Amino acid sequence: MFSGWNWVACGLYLLLSISSFEVSGGLVQSCGHIIPESPVLALGSNFTALCILNESCLDFGNIYAHQIIWKTKNRVVPKEQYREINRTVSSVTFNDTSSLATPLTCNVLADGQIEQNIYGITVTVGLPPEKPKNLSCIVNQLSKLTYPMTCTWNPGRPTFLDTRFVLKHRWPQENFPDCIPKDVNNSCTINDVQFFVNLELWVEAANALGKAESDPLVLDPIEIVKPLPPHNLSVKSGLLPTVLKLSWDNRISGAVMKLKFNIRYRIVGDTDWMQVPPEDTASPRTSFSVQGLRPYTEYVFSIRCIREDGVGYWSDWSEEKTGVTTEDEPSKGPSIWRIIDASHSSASWIVHLMWKALEPSEANGVILQYEVTVRPKSSLSSPPEKYSVNTTNLTLKLPNGTYEVSVIARNKEGASPPSVLLIPASNSKAPVKNLRALPKDGKLWVEWTAPNSYVLKYVIEWCLVSNSSDCIIEWQSEPGNVQETYLKGDIKPFKCYLITVYPLYDDGQGSGLSVKAYLQQDRPSKGPTVQTKKVGKAEAVLTWNHLTVDEQNGFIRSYVILYKTVDGRETAVTVDPSKTEYTLSSLTSDTLYTVRMMAYTDEGGRSGPDFTFTTQKFGKGEIEAIVVPVCLAFLLIVLLGVLFCFNKRDLIKKHIWPIVPDPSKSNIAQWSPQVPAKHNFSSKDDHMYPEGSFTDVSVVEIEADDKKSFSEQDLKPFDLLKKEKSTSEGHSSGIGGSSCMSSPRQSVSDSDEGETTQNTSSTVQYSTVVLNGYRDQTPVQVFSRSESTQPLLDSEERSEDHAGGGDSSALRQQYFKQNGGQDEADTDRPCFERRKQITSVNERDLVGFAQLQILDQSSQLLGLELEKNTREAALPDILQTNTEGQTVRPEAVGGNPLLVDEMPKSYLPQTVRQGGYMPQ
Repeated sequence: MFSGWNWVACGLYLLLSISSFEVSGGLVQSCGHIIPESPVLALGSNFTALCILNESCLDFGNIYAHQIIWKTKNRVVPKEQYREINRTVSSVTFNDTSSLATPLTCNVLADGQIEQNIYGITVTVGLPPEKPKNLSCIVNQLSKLTYPMTCTWNPGRPTFLDTRFVLKHRWPQENFPDCIPKDVNNSCTINDVQFFVNLELWVEAANALGKAESDPLVLDPIEIVKPLPPHNLSVKSGLLPTVLKLSWDNRISGAVMKLKFNIRYRIVGDTDWMQVPPEDTASPRTSFSVQGLRPYTEYVFSIRCIREDGVGYWSDWSEEKTGVTTEDEPSKGPSIWRIIDASHSSASWIVHLMWKALEPSEANGVILQYEVTVRPKSSLSSPPEKYSVNTTNLTLKLPNGTYEVSVIARNKEGASPPSVLLIPASNSKAPVKNLRALPKDGKLWVEWTAPNSYVLKYVIEWCLVSNSSDCIIEWQSEPGNVQETYLKGDIKPFKCYLITVYPLYDDGQGSGLSVKAYLQQDRPSKGPTVQTKKVGKAEAVLTWNHLTVDEQNGFIRSYVILYKTVDGRETAVTVDPSKTEYTLSSLTSDTLYTVRMMAYTDEGGRSGPDFTFTTQKFGKGEIEAIVVPVCLAFLLIVLLGVLFCFNKRDLIKKHIWPIVPDPSKSNIAQWSPQVPAKHNFSSKDDHMYPEGSFTDVSVVEIEADDKKSFSEQDLKPFDLLKKEKSTSEGHSSGIGGSSCMSSPRQSVSDSDEGETTQNTSSTVQYSTVVLNGYRDQTPVQVFSRSESTQPLLDSEERSEDHAGGGDSSALRQQYFKQNGGQDEADTDRPCFERRKQITSVNERDLVGFAQLQILDQSSQLLGLELEKNTREAALPDILQTNTEGQTVRPEAVGGNPLLVDEMPKSYLPQTVRQGGYMPQ
């Protein structure tokens, strides 16, 4: 085991050894090497490499073969491919070199597990060259004396190695220098060759893995010459309008090679070439006359050459030259057609004659004029009319009839054959059948079935249908044996054409049959704009306008209506393209709908703008069905109410409009003969009754002994009054009571019934007055009642004080009193004292109040001179009870009681003295 100093010495030795290494991938040469050194290997072959360690590594580094690690491009080779031959040699084997990567390195794992690179090699993998194939050569003439030869071959598969190709050639007894390709591996050019001597040629290919040669090629270079094309080509017109003469120069000597030629030509504007028959130019020459050409037509010519026997290569085509043939008379007459307009006069026509300009191949020159002849067929004796024009149309006004029109085109060489058109009185002949138009091969073809009669020719009319321009008619004629053709005008895609076919017979013209067609269809430019015509509860009527022809871009096959609610699915409805109105049904009431419409052609559809509408909340008649019954019910209720009110008018009037006594109708004047029969209480009679002339109530005093004289019948009204006491309290006139500080006034209580005192703010209406027949009643003053609810004045209160100090008779006499002449000293008495005095009045007082204003026949009702004490007579003495406790009443003045209905009602105005309030 080495000591520490020995390890240091070994490390220094290794460092010194490393200083002598060659840097090539970081490999150390001093400790070992690999054999073979940088080999070239065949792709897919086996390969074994050996790593041999030097003795120096064994002596100082303790490095042995079992420590060697093989790597390919820094990837460790599996141990299974290693083999330790001895302690200094290790080998590695690769069964397939296609997976071998470069570089291949030999490494060792020294003490301390440090990996050291010992050596490395670069491995090249490739293929040996294949045998070159298809060797061929050509001699290209560059000038009159320069003929280089270029040979080409197929080098075979790629070798992935540097492979050298060499073209070798020799004569039978002489070798020539090799031809080495430059920058290519499949061709080489020999600058100078000799004609009429056989030459052997072959190709040799070589690389690190092998060498290969092609099959030899033996030939005479004159057999592979490609001559230069003829030049200085010229074209001249001949004596005939169908002949042009060509001339040229050859650029190869006839002594070297004799040539034959090809001549091609075409009409200017055409793309198809025509050739002169090869046998006509199979001999050496420098000129040729081309025949069978069209008159007055411009042609383009070109020429090429080859060895006379056809061995070798054709030259390129010469530059092109043009020439024009001379004019000739037109070969055919122009195609003629007509359009007949209805004139204002039924006896004449306006005929527009049209004819087409002849094609250059038919005109054979410049057309100078057209000669038109119109000959009537109905009158053979009438001379024909002739017109000369230089345009292709003529308008004539002709009488109704049948005419024969002929047109002749004329140039400087002569006139064309005439074109004849028969203008009939009517189109009564049979039309064609099964007319249809369809696009095919980029053209719009028209097909039809011929009529049963013989047809001379057909005339096909067409025009572009557009909303922005008029239908300008174009036309063409076809022979009678043709049943299909294509339109020869400028036919545009996405445009609609109206096509009409007319058959022409010997004796006239057949009716036209029309069809519309498109050369190419597209989707519509826009969709229909939909609107609502009528909207109901569950349906909506939609309307729209047809798209214009310019917007359709094809045949409209169908309309599709798409509608939906805000959050619902879209529903589609297909509509016939001829319709402009559709009704949507089964809609939801009071709902917003969005609707749009699409128009479809054969190529697809396009949608129009969205339109929204809201269905109605009620359907047709629903509102009427609701309103009419409600109105009828309301009217019935109103009628029933009116009838009820009419039948119960008295009751309603009693509760709503109570009867207010009318003073003008009062019968108080009838109570005393001293009073005038009628009292006019209008303002104009105020002077008859001075202030204070009336008192409140007239009182009749009845003695107690006289109560027995009242019959039971006479006392019934008082019983009624007693029963209606509470009602009368609601209608009290306020007599005997006053309001104090706006508080309710207490009414008199019924002492017999023991009823408690009740409050009321109402006034007592006029009581019914029943008079008996007492004649001995002391006359009392008449009292005028008031509806006032004002508080009693001091004069009233003083009267009550006086009543409190006297006997009961005096108290009863002072119940109703005047206040006109009383002092106002008692006005300061408390209100509750006055209410107390009032409540002390017994039931007899109320009964007496009901009998107020009873007048005796001998009494003076309106005595203005009565004394004050007489005016203050008490009301309770009017009514008294008899021994049986019955209430009695006085009799009327005449001995006959007055009924309530017979009593005239009056309302006397209250009289107010100066400085006082008249009590009620």
